[in-house]
This record gives sequence, C-alpha cells and structure tokens, in this order.
Amino acid sequence: MNREILKLAIPNIISNISVPLLSSVDTALMGQLSALHIGAVGVGSMLFNFIYWNFGFLRMGTTGITAQSYGQQSDAAIILTLGRALFIALLLAILVMILQVPFAQLGFSLMNLSEAQLPLVATYFYIRIWAAPATLALYALMGWFFGMQNAIYPLILTITINAVNIICSLFFIKYWGFEVAGVAYGTVIAQYVGLFLAIGLFFYKYRYLLPHLSQEAILKWAELQQFLSINSDIFIRTFCLTFAFGFFYSQSSVGGEQLLAVNVILLQFLNWMSYGVDGFAFATESLIGKYVGAKQQTQLNKAIRLSFIWAMGLAGLYSLLYGGLGLTLVGVFSSQVEIITATQPYLFWMILFPLLSTPCYIWDGIFIGLTASRAMRDSMILSLLIYLGVHYLLKNDFGNHGLWLALLIFMVARGGIQWWVYKRRNLGIIEI
Repeated sequence: MNREILKLAIPNIISNISVPLLSSVDTALMGQLSALHIGAVGVGSMLFNFIYWNFGFLRMGTTGITAQSYGQQSDAAIILTLGRALFIALLLAILVMILQVPFAQLGFSLMNLSEAQLPLVATYFYIRIWAAPATLALYALMGWFFGMQNAIYPLILTITINAVNIICSLFFIKYWGFEVAGVAYGTVIAQYVGLFLAIGLFFYKYRYLLPHLSQEAILKWAELQQFLSINSDIFIRTFCLTFAFGFFYSQSSVGGEQLLAVNVILLQFLNWMSYGVDGFAFATESLIGKYVGAKQQTQLNKAIRLSFIWAMGLAGLYSLLYGGLGLTLVGVFSSQVEIITATQPYLFWMILFPLLSTPCYIWDGIFIGLTASRAMRDSMILSLLIYLGVHYLLKNDFGNHGLWLALLIFMVARGGIQWWVYKRRNLGIIEI
C-alpha cells in the first residue's frame, strides 16, 4: 500500500511544483519591463484562476467516478465517463468564449484597474481566453488519467505544458518584443500542445476502450444527470473555497499596501505547502475510488490511514522548513527591508498551517474518491460560515493576526467537519 501511495503521489508532487515555477518565470520576464507589466500579468492570471478554479470539478469529479469504474473493471463505464467529461468541457468552453466580453468587463471593474493597466490586462485576457477549450479538456483528461491510477501521464503533460509555455514566452518577449501578449500567446500554445499530447497518450495506451464509446451512451440522461449532479456539488464547493481566499485578499488590502504585500508573500508559503500535500490528496482520490469500486473496505481504510501518515510527515517537514528558514524565504519574494521586517511577526502562522490544515486536503481527496460530493459541498459551506463569523468577531481587536487565525480555523473546520461527516454517516462502500 505504501508503494502504491508513493507511486501516485511522487509524480503528482513533482508536477505540482512545476506550476509555481511557471508563475515565477512569467513574473521575472515582466519584471524586466516594468512594474506595470508585472501587475497586468498578475491581474490577468487572477481573472483566469477565478474562472478555471471554479471549473475544477471537471478534474475532481472525473477522477472519483473513473476510479470507481476502474475498481469495478467496467471498461464501458470508464470510457463513457471520459466522454461525458469532455462533452461538458466542450459546452463550458463554448460558453466561456461566448461570454468573454462580459467576463472581462466584470473582472476589470472588480479589480479597479487604472487607465494605464487596462489596455495591458485586456490584451492579455483576450488572447489567453482562446486557450479555454484546451484548458478545460485537459482538466477532464487529467482527472481521467488520475482515476485510471496513472500519475505518470499527468506528470508528463504538466512538465511539457510548462516547458513549452516558458520557451514560447521567452521567444515572443525576447525576440519579437510581444511583452504582455508574449506571455499570453505562450500560454495558449502550451495548452494546445498539452491537449494534443494528452490525446496521443490516450491513443497509445487506452485505445482498446474506444469500442465501448458511443454518442448515444454518452448522452444517456440518467448517467449524464448523475455526472452533472456530482460536479455541480463540487462546483459550489470550489466557489466557496475561491470566495474564502478572495475575501482574505480583500481584507488584506484594507490594511494598506504594505500589509497586502506581507500577506501575499505569506500566502506563497501556503501555496507551496498545498502543492506538495495535494500530491498525496490526488493519490488518495485515485486509491479510494478504486477500492470503493472494488468493494474492498479493508484496503480503503488502510489507504486512508497511510495517506494521512505520509501527508502529515510532509507537513512536518514544511513546518520545520518555514520555522528555520522563514525570513530567508521571505527575502526570495522581496528585497525591501520594511516588507521583510513587517512579515516577521506573522511567520509563526506558517509553522502552524502545514500541521493543522493538511488534514482538510486529504479529506477532500477521500470525499472525491467516494464521490460524496454533497457532503463535501455542505462541509465547505459550513466551514465558510464559521470563517466569516470568526473574522467578524476578531477583526477589531486582533487585526491581521485575527485574519490569519480565521483562515486557520477555516482550514481546521474543513477537515474536522469532513471527519465528523465520514464517521457520523458511515460513508464507505455500503452507502456508495
């Protein structure tokens, strides 16, 4: 079981780590131009993150359903799940393309862009939006590969996409002088290269499943309705999560530019931690789904226990790293002495977060594997209400420390409520 977990988790961790590296390269390229260019790409990326994160159910829902079908050894159910996921991805991509102007105008207004920023952000947005079909299709394919217990293909895809993105962006900016447009074109090209590679990998290993695929079966309403129901719950869950961190950003900005900079840097610590821990969460999704489909309760329980042990071990390493090298790592993100000094009082939160928030990531993986999407949704909604309530009670007396405490309680509540639901409702093979 340990080998099985690591076989899935290690490729996930490696591929996850490549994601923030890409963001760093984009920031460095824009940093050679001006602060205005850095801000434009940063804001543009945030707009797409908000759009795409909320469509993350295409990956998560597909993983859970596919893994269960894999455990049942049902070739027809396996390939039809992919067909339905790609069908929904295509419909959503068409919708995004049709509504791109309203999306852009709403995003520009919410971000309060200056007259100087607006044309740069608009250039970035209206170029990168053409990657939507490839991006959403890749969500479905990545989730399906995970469900098939295949973490190597997502690793190959992620590294290829990021490498192509970096090379194209460098070429367009350094040699063609495209500036912001160069980063956007690099992303679009990389996404389509990734999509074609994913299709090629599918045909290389899984073309034997194609005889079970038919348009009539994909569009069969009962199965399509079940697929949509699971994914609609995950959509609501993800929207609440996105709102929680958006709220954190907005409250940070109320404290002024310096406090916002401090919190943005510290959130990078959490991002790096989450990319690592999510490697075990993704492995958990695949294994739990497989054992549910195979009706192996003993193996399911063992996978849960060992996933927590491995994830908490990694969390402990993050806490030691942040505790010992916190200020040094802050210096990587900012060279301004006043920012580094202002960050120091809050570094102890970075020691606590890995240890106390890691369980919620693993419980997410467990619930996705169980396809217990409604319980996952309800747990997130309740955790969000607790988070907002705690912030309201603490904001006047504890300032930024109160904001970080509220966020930590939010993460702990997510894991605690999901643990309670799992035990209380006896979620497992019998109910699934």
